[in-house]
Amino acid sequence: MKRRALLLGALLMPTVAHAQPKKPRTPSKRQATKPAAKPEQVHAAKPAAPPPPSAALKEAKTQLVAFDSSPFPYRGFIPDTTKPFLDARDGKRRGHTTGRGDVYWEEVAYSDRRSLLYLPQGFDPTRPVLIVLFLHGQGATLERDVMVRQAVPRQIAESGQNIALVAPQLALDALDSSAGNFWRGGHFAKYLDETAERLMRLYGSRSAGRGFNLAPVVIAAYSGGYLSAAYALQRGGANHRVKGLILLDALYGDEDKFASWFAARRQQAFLLSAFTDSTRDENAALQGLLAKRRISFGRTVPKALTPGTAAFVGPTGGLDMHGDFVTRAWQADPLQQALSLIPGYAPVHGRKSA
Repeated sequence: MKRRALLLGALLMPTVAHAQPKKPRTPSKRQATKPAAKPEQVHAAKPAAPPPPSAALKEAKTQLVAFDSSPFPYRGFIPDTTKPFLDARDGKRRGHTTGRGDVYWEEVAYSDRRSLLYLPQGFDPTRPVLIVLFLHGQGATLERDVMVRQAVPRQIAESGQNIALVAPQLALDALDSSAGNFWRGGHFAKYLDETAERLMRLYGSRSAGRGFNLAPVVIAAYSGGYLSAAYALQRGGANHRVKGLILLDALYGDEDKFASWFAARRQQAFLLSAFTDSTRDENAALQGLLAKRRISFGRTVPKALTPGTAAFVGPTGGLDMHGDFVTRAWQADPLQQALSLIPGYAPVHGRKSA
């Protein structure tokens, strides 16, 4: 932090007298003899201004806030088709028919504009900032699943990194992976712009705005969140800000989109995919696509998630592990460990407060 400069007033130096000194006069009885000023009183400096408060948060901050650029409501078409997303009608009600044949109504499953924002205790916008975008799976809500069951805010706090979290509500408590407005070209970039503004307000100071606007982004997708991640990377308009991708048993398709993204951005980004038997085949397919492009990859958790790193971890178990994969994969709290492996965002130890 910058220290405030201490401004000292210039002291006027007395001029040298050229006249002959006169004999001092004895003060009259009517004149009160003034005591001589003490040297320390003449030269005393103004007291130093108190140091500014630390920029680090003393307590964590959490907020559920409605976004203008939310993934839903969405009234466009299914990508690469002429089929409208809301293809079911019941009077004035509109709904979407999933691939399973289930119908979810717009006002129930596709109208929640909220995103979860979280800043951990000790977050400091004057240090390098990393934004983590978490995309939950099917059948999830932000309160019940992202905050409690998957413990995403806690894992971010315990990673020890200077991370700000944003997690949009996708299809609300529905067995549907639809990406909504993330299907639209450039919408992901708009969402990140609004994220920066919302995080600035949550932190509570305009001075933090620049850091949030420039912060790199790591996308962490679980299960059905893969579809929003794939389209955000393919057509979202913000790949210059994406520093990495973490897939948590999330590769249920669109391997070509992920392979193309990493091939184009591997000098600036990393790829980590952990999986169970549920997505074994899709992960093998992605590995094959990378191999065709002569892109090397590892099959263990790397020592660091640096640009150019591609790693696949698994299978770590069967389908029975899928539901709790965010909190138990190759180890307990895998998201916490993965985030801790990203260099450049750790606390500054031994730094004196200004």
